[in-house]
Amino acid sequence: MIPQYYLSSRCILILIATVGFICRELAWGITGYAAPELNNSQTLSALYKQAATNPIRTNEDKRADASRKPVEFLQFTRVQPGMQVLDIATGNGYTAQLLALVVGNTGKIWAQGDQQRPAFIKQLTDHPQLNIVPVIRPSEDPVPKNVSGLDLITNIMNYHNSSYLSVTRRIKLNQRLFKALKSGGYLIVIDHSTQAGTDIVSAKRLHRINQAIVLEEIQKAGFRLEQENNFLRNPSDPRNQAYFNMEIPTDKFAFRFVKP
Repeated sequence: MIPQYYLSSRCILILIATVGFICRELAWGITGYAAPELNNSQTLSALYKQAATNPIRTNEDKRADASRKPVEFLQFTRVQPGMQVLDIATGNGYTAQLLALVVGNTGKIWAQGDQQRPAFIKQLTDHPQLNIVPVIRPSEDPVPKNVSGLDLITNIMNYHNSSYLSVTRRIKLNQRLFKALKSGGYLIVIDHSTQAGTDIVSAKRLHRINQAIVLEEIQKAGFRLEQENNFLRNPSDPRNQAYFNMEIPTDKFAFRFVKP
């Protein structure tokens, strides 16, 4: 016969485990991820994989993963729990949500757009993430008021849109980003690439941009190129068509700049 005190102790242990599970589930539901304390790169890699496979991500975003490679993207950004991040031109929220799943409860994502897209609003309504702060700001001045000392800024598949600005205005935009980052902070720029030598005017037609122009303009603002990564390259792309006319993934450059 099993002693009564043994059954009681076992019930208490089960109750504790159940409560812990419920708390974890609530954390996922409220903020998307209660980020653990990190102590090594292996833990960080696991965190990136958890973010990419998180069930709150939309089916549309998951279908896009094949060409956007979310784990490799997160590795390239070096995003970590607790970081303060600005995502420029958030759009439907693909990048902002991934980053929010990594920075966790102690971090914050300012998701900037010149207007809020219905898909992004629906995403936050269906799965609220309190560490995402939607911000409506003009593309020429995307940094929220009173925000500084950022750890990370992401500008994904969007720099080509700045071709509608003069070169002086583009440099001023990059200087605003430089000022908003803390020393040692990162600026990530990923975009559809053109053929070498393509001028800035062609960016309006192709919705792509010459990576040499991006390098020159951002470094003029004071940034230093820390790494160029090829994880989104596609040599089969002729790089002379608008990205939305492509039947294959576009060739994309990926730059990580640092503020000295």
